Amino acid sequence: MAAPKGTMPPNAGKGRGKGTPNKINKALKDMILGALDDNGGQAYLSQQARENPTAFLTLIGKVLPVTLMGNGEDGAIKVISRIERVIIDGPTVTDG
Repeated sequence: MAAPKGTMPPNAGKGRGKGTPNKINKALKDMILGALDDNGGQAYLSQQARENPTAFLTLIGKVLPVTLMGNGEDGAIKVISRIERVIIDGPTVTDG
């Protein structure tokens, strides 16, 4: 028998809490960090940056934060646009 229209199941909306890491993702991250430690840590990453710059920069793009914070009000990014017109005196042309 179907539930009456407009009602929700008793556990609806009780998913994982905000900010709680997925257990599989945490385990995978721990394995990757363990492998990095086993292979020299920062020295290994420096070597990869020299030998495989494309892969290294892809890694950098994945681990850097995606959120930009500015120093404006409430972390807003302040954008200043300005167009400047500069007149430069050049050599004069004389008829003659």
